[in-house]
Amino acid sequence: MSNNAGNTLIALVGGIAIGAGIGILFAPAKGEKTREKLKDGYNDAKKELDHKYEGLTSDMKKKLSAAKLDLEETYVDILSDMSLKKDDVISFLETKLKELKEQNSILQK
Repeated sequence: MSNNAGNTLIALVGGIAIGAGIGILFAPAKGEKTREKLKDGYNDAKKELDHKYEGLTSDMKKKLSAAKLDLEETYVDILSDMSLKKDDVISFLETKLKELKEQNSILQK
């Protein structure tokens, strides 16, 4: 969880707790109505937190998916480069082998 989201969550929970405490202290309503209001406030806060959690997980999934695609692309590029280098090395070695065979045939005469 990012630092901003953590701070937001702490502020939200703190605000709910303070609001609930003040509401209980100054509520002219009966206990049953006060409990219902608290329950409604709790449910609203829970929905908001669930919504934020879903948003964060969705963002993380998108970022991880993009990172995975970048990694796969880099892997393919590296393999392609290695294949080209391998072909260059093989070509170089074949040329050197040919030269050595020519020199050997000259020395054999």
